[in-house]
Amino acid sequence: MTNLVPIGRALISVSDKTGLLDLARALAAQGVELISTGGTSGMLRAAGLAVRDVSDVTGFPEMMDGRVKTLHPNVHGGLLALRDDDEHLVAMAAHGIEPIDLLIVNLYPFEQTVARGADHATCIENIDIGGPAMIRAAAKNHRFVTVVTDPADYDALLDQMKAHHGATTLACRQRLALTAYARTAAYDTAVATWLAAEINEPAPRYRSFAGKLAQTLRYGENPHQAAAFYTDGTRRPGVATARQMQGKELSYNNINDTDAAYELVAEFSGSAPACAIIKHANPCGVAQASTLVEAYKRACICDQTSAFGGIVALNQPLDAETAEEIVKIFTEVVIAPGASDAAKAIFAERKNLRLLLTSELPDPLTKSLAFKQVAGGFLVQDRDAGHIIPADLKVVTRRAPSDKELADLMFAWTVAKHVKSNAIIYVRDGATVGIGAGQMSRVDSTRIAARKAQDMAETLGLPAPLTQGSVVASDAFFPFADGLITAAEAGATAVIQPGGSMRDDEVIAAANERGLAMVFTNQRHFRH
Repeated sequence: MTNLVPIGRALISVSDKTGLLDLARALAAQGVELISTGGTSGMLRAAGLAVRDVSDVTGFPEMMDGRVKTLHPNVHGGLLALRDDDEHLVAMAAHGIEPIDLLIVNLYPFEQTVARGADHATCIENIDIGGPAMIRAAAKNHRFVTVVTDPADYDALLDQMKAHHGATTLACRQRLALTAYARTAAYDTAVATWLAAEINEPAPRYRSFAGKLAQTLRYGENPHQAAAFYTDGTRRPGVATARQMQGKELSYNNINDTDAAYELVAEFSGSAPACAIIKHANPCGVAQASTLVEAYKRACICDQTSAFGGIVALNQPLDAETAEEIVKIFTEVVIAPGASDAAKAIFAERKNLRLLLTSELPDPLTKSLAFKQVAGGFLVQDRDAGHIIPADLKVVTRRAPSDKELADLMFAWTVAKHVKSNAIIYVRDGATVGIGAGQMSRVDSTRIAARKAQDMAETLGLPAPLTQGSVVASDAFFPFADGLITAAEAGATAVIQPGGSMRDDEVIAAANERGLAMVFTNQRHFRH
C-alpha cells in the first residue's frame, strides 16, 4: 500500500477562512498548484497568490447562485482516480482530468445558521452539496488524496509536508479521512434533525446524533472505561459552554454531575437566590433564601455528609461571602453564571477546586431530545421540560394547603423532577430537608429521606428533625397508602403527587385521617 504521497495540486474551498492565507502561502512556497472557488479564490488572489478558478478546471462557470460549481468529472475524477490503476490513468488522460492530491474544504455554516434562528429559506441555502460530495470522494481515496476539513488540522498538515518533503503519510491521510467522514456525518445529522423539527416529525425513520470532541477524559465512570466529552453545537448554557477558571481537568463524573446540578438550579432562574448540591447525579440539598450564602448553607444542612465532595450549582453570580462558606468543606466543582473578583480570589487558594462560569442559565422549558443506549439500539425521547403552575393543581383532600405549604409544595415538585426514581422530597421553608432517591420501593424512599433528616437533626443538635412541619413531593403516585403514612409520621403536613393510582381513594382517605392537605398534578416525573 502507498505510504508517502507528494502533494502537487490542491483544491481549496472554505466557508471558514480562519488560517487560510497562512496555509495557502505555505503550500505555494512548496510549489503546490492552487485551485479554488468563489470567495476563497478571490481572497487568495487578493493576497497575491497564483490560483486557478475551478471553472477553468471544469470548463463550466459557477451557476445557479453557486449551487453548481464542483459537481463535475474533472473535479471528482481528479479526487477519485487510483494512481496505481492503469485503466484510471488512461481515462484521466483521455478526458483531460488532472489529479487533485489535497482537498481543503469546510462546509457552509448550516449549524450556525440554524443556531442563530434563521428562517427556513436561509437554512436551506446553507445546506452544502458540493462540499460533502468532494470530502467523501477524497476520503474514500485516502490512499492517494489528503483531505482536510478543519482549520485545526492545518498546522499538522504543514508539519507532515515539511517532514516528508511535500508528502503526507498513509497514517496521516487515514486520520484525516476519519475526521472527514465523521464531519459529513455530523453535518447530515444536523440537517436531518433540523428538518425533523421543521415538519414536526417526532420519530423519523432514521435518527442519528453527532458531536465534536471537546476533550478526551482520563477515564469514564470507572478507571477501566475509556471516555471522551463531545459537544453537539446547540450552545445550551451549562458545562459544555462554561469557562473553567481554575482547578483540575473535569472528569467524566464531574461533567455528568455538573450538568445535573446546573439544570436543576436553572429551574429557579429569575427567582430568589438558589443553590443545588449534587452527588452522583442526585441532589443532596436544594434551597432558596434571601442571600446566596444562606441558600448554600440551607442546602448543605439537608445532608452534610453527602455534600462533602459534591457539585455546587448557583443561580446567581458567586459572591465572596458564599465563596468563603463553600471552601470550608471539600467541593469538587462550583458552577455559576458569573463570579466576583473577590470570590475568584478566595477560590484561587484552593487549586483543586474547579470553578466553571457561564454567561446565563439554561431555559428549563426549551425542548430538546434525550437519548439512552440499550442493547442493539437506543431510546429517544423529549427532554423532561414538564412544568406546572399552582392553577394546575387539584386539591383532593378536605383540607387545602396553606399559602406557605403551597409554596413549599411547588418547590418540592420542582426538585422531584431532578431526583432519580423513586423520588421522595421533604421541603420546609424553601429548602429540602430530606431526599430519598433511586429506590425500588416508594415507601423505602420515604423512609430513607426521613431517616436522613433524623441523622442530620442529631448532627446539628436540633430538638427534632426538620421534616416536622415539612411538605413532601412524590415524583409518581403512591401505589399504596404506606408511603404517605410514613411521610405523615415523619412530620409532613402536605403532599404533592401526580395521582392516578388504582388506590387513590385509600391514599386520600389516609391523608384526611391525618389532617394532611394533598394536591394532584396529573403529571409524572420518572427519572431513570
